[in-house]
Amino acid sequence: MTDRRISNAEGWAVLLFAMAASFAAVIWSWRNGAMLNYGDAVAHLHIARRLFDARTPRLSQLGSVWLPLPHLLLAPFVRNYFWWATGLAGAIPSSLAYIASCAGLYRLARHWLAPAAAALALVFFALNPNLLYLQTTAMSEPLFICETIWIVLWLVEWRLCLDNNPVQAGRLQSLIAAALVAAVFTRYDGWIIAFIAWSAVGLTLLHRRQLNSRAFWLASVAVVAAPIAWFVYNSVCFGDWLYFSRGPYSAKVIELRTAAPSVGPPHPGWHNLWVSLLFYLKSAELDAVAAPGWKSAVGNLALAAAALGTVAACLREKLASRRAFIFTLLLWLPAPFYAWSIAYGSVPIFFPAWWPFTWYNTRYGMEFLPAFALGLGFAAHVLAAAFGRLKLPRFAPAATFALLFALAALNLVQLLRQTPIVYTEGAKNAESRQPFDEAIPPFLQELLSTCPRATILMNTSVYPELVAYTGIPFRQTINESDLAIWRAALAAPARSAAIVIAFDGDEIDRAVKAHPADLTPAARFAAPGQSSATVYLSSQWTERALNPLRFQL
Repeated sequence: MTDRRISNAEGWAVLLFAMAASFAAVIWSWRNGAMLNYGDAVAHLHIARRLFDARTPRLSQLGSVWLPLPHLLLAPFVRNYFWWATGLAGAIPSSLAYIASCAGLYRLARHWLAPAAAALALVFFALNPNLLYLQTTAMSEPLFICETIWIVLWLVEWRLCLDNNPVQAGRLQSLIAAALVAAVFTRYDGWIIAFIAWSAVGLTLLHRRQLNSRAFWLASVAVVAAPIAWFVYNSVCFGDWLYFSRGPYSAKVIELRTAAPSVGPPHPGWHNLWVSLLFYLKSAELDAVAAPGWKSAVGNLALAAAALGTVAACLREKLASRRAFIFTLLLWLPAPFYAWSIAYGSVPIFFPAWWPFTWYNTRYGMEFLPAFALGLGFAAHVLAAAFGRLKLPRFAPAATFALLFALAALNLVQLLRQTPIVYTEGAKNAESRQPFDEAIPPFLQELLSTCPRATILMNTSVYPELVAYTGIPFRQTINESDLAIWRAALAAPARSAAIVIAFDGDEIDRAVKAHPADLTPAARFAAPGQSSATVYLSSQWTERALNPLRFQL
């Protein structure tokens, strides 16, 4: 490996390129109303808002399943009601993470590659339409991708500095620990990365007889304390240190609750690691490479090229630099992690190419994009070097890269033409919520016109945007995040709220059926394939009766 330093011109070019791509995507997403397509994005925004806008503002408003860092980063921006209600608040931290990801990936690639090959990896990564769309939303994938890239980058640079710059190595070690803590508090795959990465740091220092460093042990305390803090939080706030994995909102319980009755497994990857791995790699291919008709072998060829390019690049390095290069393999960790998660962690992935021929969790394949992009950069570098050894005309390497950039541009065009799969899943997600989002808020606004501060009992985990679209603050509702107040309201709904919104089969619906006294149905909303909603009025709160209405969507 040669020391390839990035010039100021390169750095500014990458930064401006990423900023322009991000800005264009944000404008497109805003104009097309796509920022709130994903229900999870809406939920992230509302969790952040509840930290200060709730009947009981406190730490437990962060919830029990999703890790807290994305919500804490959103909190300053959701204070603006318009930014919160429209989803613009989510685009700010996500787009900043995207820009940092681009800068980090290019800097990582330049440790091994010439500018042309590094630029190819950057273009494949940065101009991926699925990533560009996600960075306009409040989804956590852009942030986690950014953390992963910089963890790997700093690990590589730390390993390279150990021999000749111990002061800089110490600074990088602290940055690595901080990034690992951030990853632990962002997504659960961050726990695996933290364990592997920090263990590798410790083993390297042990081999070099430098494990007695005070800085290392202090950083180790922080890395180890991060997941323990999450256990303690769940125990204190919800009475169970594993509440995030076995509580009512955990992935396992949701899968059991939503799985269709069947004599067979709930999904193809159920308890089958090989099939689960195939599903994940296929989703990563569909996220990154255009596949006309869903059956093209182009994705398989691109993935094979990325893998072979990575292996070939590793074998070309001398032993000293190979030790640093090995850290780049952490970018491939999503493949085994999600294979296990699909098989045993209640996290299925569906796409239209394979049974059950639908969209679900396709965005998880995006975490593989940095490995994909960097691997293709390595493959291009190896190919250009091979052409050089064959004594071809001098323009052969340049022509090769020109062809590869043209193929990357063609891939972008094809992905856009066939509609990016992650965006399609988000649009399908929005379609299922749209009837209620359009019909219920105007009706609530009509009811509230006579009593603007009336309390509403509702579950905000399924249709959280109903609050924002109605134009009321969260503290005007009693919802599932209010814990003791919520349980008391379910025991006496008519006494607790003026308006009660129940979806067939949910906790509020069961509470209304158990305690129907003084509750009058005011409207019923139905939509194909969705549980119907009924709005009740409490006679204990209202001074005049309203004529029952019925809406059929």
